[in-house]
Amino acid sequence: MNLDHKLFFDSMPVPRFLVQVTKQGDYRVVEANQKAVEYFQRQRSQIINREMSDFIDSENVRHFEQAFEVCLKQNVPVTIQALPSLPGAVRVYGFWINPVSMSDGKTILMDVMAQPDTTDDSILQRERDDAISLLTSIFDVSEVGIFVTDHHRRVVRVNDSFLRTYGWKRADIIGEDFSVLLPHEEKKEEIERYDSMMDSGIRSSGEGRLLRKDGSIANVLYTTATLALSQGRNFQVKTMMDITLRKQMEMSLRMAKERADAANNAKSSFLANMSHELRTPLNAVIGFSEIMMNETFGALGSDKYKEYLGDIHLSAKHLLEIINEVLDMSKIESGKVDLDEQEVDIGALIISVARIMESRAFKSEIKLLLDIEETLPFLLADMRLIRQVLINLVSNAVKFSKKGQEIKISAYLDDIGDILISVKDQGIGIPKDKIKDALEPFGQIMDSQHAQDQQGTGLGLPLARAMLELHGGTLDLDSDIGKGTLVTVTLPSRRVIFKEKTE
Repeated sequence: MNLDHKLFFDSMPVPRFLVQVTKQGDYRVVEANQKAVEYFQRQRSQIINREMSDFIDSENVRHFEQAFEVCLKQNVPVTIQALPSLPGAVRVYGFWINPVSMSDGKTILMDVMAQPDTTDDSILQRERDDAISLLTSIFDVSEVGIFVTDHHRRVVRVNDSFLRTYGWKRADIIGEDFSVLLPHEEKKEEIERYDSMMDSGIRSSGEGRLLRKDGSIANVLYTTATLALSQGRNFQVKTMMDITLRKQMEMSLRMAKERADAANNAKSSFLANMSHELRTPLNAVIGFSEIMMNETFGALGSDKYKEYLGDIHLSAKHLLEIINEVLDMSKIESGKVDLDEQEVDIGALIISVARIMESRAFKSEIKLLLDIEETLPFLLADMRLIRQVLINLVSNAVKFSKKGQEIKISAYLDDIGDILISVKDQGIGIPKDKIKDALEPFGQIMDSQHAQDQQGTGLGLPLARAMLELHGGTLDLDSDIGKGTLVTVTLPSRRVIFKEKTE
């Protein structure tokens, strides 16, 4: 180091020293100015050509050495904070560590220079100016509308985004009471809230309404914070985002839902009323046709009349079944079905349903097989609904089975205590991609294999599933074309009752 450089180095107003790495990998101070000597509170001879561990404690040595390693490996300047256990006579904020390299890029020294203490008023002033400049930039460029009011409720500042979004000009609102931005009917309440927040200093957020320059109303999502500055000055900063379009969409969706609910309720009411009105004459048709078929009041004469009466009776019963299904579905959809719960011997119920369906299966030369666990417990359920579920499932199985095929009805208690009932047939099956349609109300499988057997409303399976869901149960369908259908009913363990069965 020549004389000029030496004088410059020594005269610096902050601590500065040069560090060299020894062959052993230690860090040795090869030069230090007077401020550095004062900072470390040592004699010059105790610092120059000494390793740093000779004059500072091990904790601070590690602090420096970690920074030195980063500086050497990356060949970049490094900054560390001042060392708390080295108070020194000179107050510093931290240290800059700069690598000093040869022309070949090899670092030979590290130049360590202290950063002045931030209590320096000029530095603080610059930092304050920088912070103000940064916050002003954020305020001005923000896409969120912002306005600031004082404790007199006057608007003192507003950003461009607010003006652009709501159509105001600065001259319109600067210096004005903030209530100029509010709908007339909300001014009194908002002024009271404003004064309360100014006194309490609390923050708030929520949805509100704002008056645009053209007189229209904007819906906004806002946040409000109260700031207490020097000399007792209080300000309120409000940020807001226009959500008018979102609120309009919510209103449209709400109205659409209300219309849909009203239409659905009207449909359910219509179906219930019409089903009731239709069932009365149908019961009369069925009753009178049975009387005529049985020739209760004498012979009819021609056998052709008897044939026609049979058709009338069959058609009327089929129509009554459809009406009952529609009525049941409309009641369930409108939430008007209350379960008449009782202890049901589910095994006996399955056997009784099998007996009811046996004659229909026998006519089609289809065999019904039962596999019911002997110790099957009772079930807390609505017997009428569970019977209807079983009738629907077995009826479907018979309808879509061919002569000579079998239908197996199984029932057992599974490992977790649920009762499982399955109805498995060998019929034509359902395409896997159509299973979802088969479980939807009025959904029917429209293909050549099913067309000839299509009768009814397509409510059998959906109605069975809805009745099971009222009990907290489920219905699962597994099927494919030519492989038959397996319907599995699960009734939850919370409805299972264990008790002695009477003979």
